[in-house]
Amino acid sequence: MPRFTLVVPAYKVQGYLRACLDSVLEQDFADFEVVAVDDCSPDNSGAILDEYAAADERVRVLHLPQNVGLGRTRNAGMAQARGEYVLFLDSDDTLTPGSLSAIAERLAETGDPEILIYDYARTYWYGKVQRNQLKDLLRQEGPASFSLEQRPELLDLLQIVWNKAYRRDFIEKHGFQFPPGYYEDAPWTFCTLITAERIAVLDRICVHYRQRRQGGNILRTVSRKHFEIFDQYERIFRYLAEHPEFDTWRPELFRKMIDHYLTILDRPDRLPPNARSEFFRRASADYRRLKPEGFVLPGGVQGQKYRLLALGVYPVVAGIKVANKARRNLRKHGRQQIRRTRQRIVNAHYRAQLRLPLDENLAVFSAYWNRSYACNPAAIDAELARLAPHIRRVWVARPDTLDRFPSGVEVVPVGSREYWTAVARAKYLVNNVNFADSVVKREGSIHLQTHHGTPLKSMGLDQRDHPGSAQGMSFGKLLARCDRWDYSLSSNRHSTAVWERAYPCSFTSLETGYPRNDVLVNATAEDVVAARRELGIADGTTAFLYTPTHRDYQSGFVPRLDLARCAERLGPNTTLLVRGHYFYDSSRELAALRADGRIVDVSAHPVVEKLYLAADALITDYSSAMFDYANLDRPIVIFADDWEIYSAVRGTYFDLLREPPGAVATTEGELLEILTSGAWNDEASAKLRADFRERFCDFDDGRAAERVVRRVFLGEDTDDSLPIVPLAERVPVPTPSQALAGL
Repeated sequence: MPRFTLVVPAYKVQGYLRACLDSVLEQDFADFEVVAVDDCSPDNSGAILDEYAAADERVRVLHLPQNVGLGRTRNAGMAQARGEYVLFLDSDDTLTPGSLSAIAERLAETGDPEILIYDYARTYWYGKVQRNQLKDLLRQEGPASFSLEQRPELLDLLQIVWNKAYRRDFIEKHGFQFPPGYYEDAPWTFCTLITAERIAVLDRICVHYRQRRQGGNILRTVSRKHFEIFDQYERIFRYLAEHPEFDTWRPELFRKMIDHYLTILDRPDRLPPNARSEFFRRASADYRRLKPEGFVLPGGVQGQKYRLLALGVYPVVAGIKVANKARRNLRKHGRQQIRRTRQRIVNAHYRAQLRLPLDENLAVFSAYWNRSYACNPAAIDAELARLAPHIRRVWVARPDTLDRFPSGVEVVPVGSREYWTAVARAKYLVNNVNFADSVVKREGSIHLQTHHGTPLKSMGLDQRDHPGSAQGMSFGKLLARCDRWDYSLSSNRHSTAVWERAYPCSFTSLETGYPRNDVLVNATAEDVVAARRELGIADGTTAFLYTPTHRDYQSGFVPRLDLARCAERLGPNTTLLVRGHYFYDSSRELAALRADGRIVDVSAHPVVEKLYLAADALITDYSSAMFDYANLDRPIVIFADDWEIYSAVRGTYFDLLREPPGAVATTEGELLEILTSGAWNDEASAKLRADFRERFCDFDDGRAAERVVRRVFLGEDTDDSLPIVPLAERVPVPTPSQALAGL
C-alpha cells in the first residue's frame, strides 16, 4: 500500500499537464501512486496521461466515457485509490520540490491525523508568486494535532481540497463524495473539517496554484451555473441535520454561506446582469430559512449587507454597488487617462471607418511583419480564391516590400488610408504573427493566427524564464495582441499544447495542419523537377539545403560553417543551397560565395517550399524548417555546434540532441563525415526520422488550407467531412532522384 494516492483530474489541460505530472514524478519522496482521470477531454490530455503511465508504473489512468465534471471525476479517481492518504492535485497546478517529503514527515510527527492542511502560493502568468494571504492560520504551534474546535479560524481558508492530505480510511468511513456542479469543494471541505477528530497543519508552500490568464477558472465565467452554489450549501446544512452532533457549527457555516453568496453578488465576472436580482432573492430566502437562532451579525459594511439581504431589498444593494463602483472609477482615473491618450493617437480616418459596418466579404492578410506574400497566409489566400472567390483579399505590406508581392495580389501599404480602411472594415484578418497594437478587434470580426513554425524554442510566456531572448518584451502587451485571436492553427499536438500554454488567451485551436505544407504532401514529380530547374541544379547533383536559424545572442547572420571548405570536401556533384534566416539581409560573404557554382544563395527566394522540394536533404540547426521538411520524408541532418548556449539563452521544449530527426553533428568535422560517408541517408537516420515524423507530422496531410477555409470562412464543420489522413497512409512526394528517373 503506497503512502499517498494523488488524484489528478484532467480536462482540456494539454498545455499544462506535463508540468503537473513532472512536478509529482520528480519528487524526492517516491512512495506514492498517481490516479489520473481523463474526464473525456477533447484535447490531447488523455494521450499525455497514457504516455506517462507507459513510462512510469506509479501512474494509472482512468478514461471516463463521457464528461462528468470535476467533482465526479475526483470521485472516480478516489474509487481507485490504494494509498493511506489521498491528495488532490488539479492538472494545471504543480507540487513544489520536496513537498511530498515534507507532507510525509509532518504526518509522522503529528500521529497520522485525518486531515493535514498545507500551504500554497498563487503563480501568475507574468511571473509573480504570491503566498496565501491567510498563511498565518497555518502556524505550527500548540498541539501537533487538534480538533476544529481548537482552531475554528481554519474555516476561513479558501474552500479547496488540493491543499490537504486526507486519510483514506476517514473518507471511506464517512462516505465522503464530491457533489456535481460548481463550487463542489465547499460541501467536501466544510463537512470533512467539522467531522475530523484530529487535524494538523504544515506551514510550507506545497502547491503552486496556477492563475491562468484566461479560461482556467470556470468560477470566473459569467454564467447562470453560479446558481448551483445554493444546492451546495443545501447539502452542507442537510449534513448538519443528519449529524446533530455537529450542530454547534451551524452559525459559523451560515456565516460562510452568506459571505460566499455576497462574494458572488459583488463580483462582476460571475452572474449575468439579468440574473443578479433573482440570485439575490434566492440568497435572501436562504438567509431567512437557515439563519440560526441568536446569530450575531458582523460589524461594518459587511453587517449592513447582511441586513439588506435579510430584508430582500435588492434595489438598495444595487445602489450601494453603483456608488462603490463610482469611487473605484475615481481611483482609476489616472490609468484611464493614459488609455484615453493612447486612443487619441489612432488616426481620425480609422476611427471613422470603425463606425462603419464590417465588410462581410473582405479578408486582410499579412505575413512576417508585413514583409512578403508567404507562409500559411499565402496558402490560405490561394485556397480562398478557389473556394470563395466572392471574398476580396487584401494584403498588407511595408512600403519598401511592395515589389515582393506577386502580380494580381491586391496590396496596401502599412499606414496608408487604404490600410486603415481595410483593417477597420475587414471581417477576416489573417496573420502568421500579430497585427500592430493599434489594430482594434471589432465585434464580429474574425482574427486567424496561423503561426509560422512548430516551436522548438520557447515562445510567448515561456520566454519569461529566458530574458536574454525576450529582450525587454512586454508580456502584457503581447497577450493583449493575442487576445484578438479567434483561431490558432496547429500542425501537430505538440504545437497545440505549446500555443495554449504560451499564449493563455480564449482562442479556439484548429488542428488542421499547416496550409503552407500542403504542397509538401501534394507535389508531383514534375513539381520537384521544376523546382530544381529553377535553381539551376544539374541532374545527378545532390542538393543540400542549409537553413541556419537566428541566434538571440548574435546581431547578424554569421555562417557557422566554412562554406568554401565544405563545398570542396563534398565534391563537384554536390550543391549547397544556403538560406539565411529572414531576420537577416544577404551578407557580403554569401554574395562572394555565389561565384562558386557549388554554393547557391537562396536567402531571398520567395517560396521556401520550392527549396524543400528541390533539396535531397536538409541541414539545419534549430530552425522550424526541420518540422516542415519532415513531411517530405527526406533526410535531415542537425548541425548543433552551440546547443548548450542556444538552449540556455533561448530555452527549448525538448532536447534536440536526444530526439533528433536524423544524424547529429556538433562540429564541422562531424558534419562533413556524416555528409561524405553516407550516414545522412542510412537506416539509423531513417529510423530517427520516422520517430520524428510520428510526433510532429500529425495533421499535415495536404488538405490543411481547405480545412481552414471551410471552417473559418465558410462556417463548415470539417471534422467529419475532411478527416485527417493517418501518417501511415500518406505517400511521400517523389525525391529528386525518383522524379528525375521518371522523366
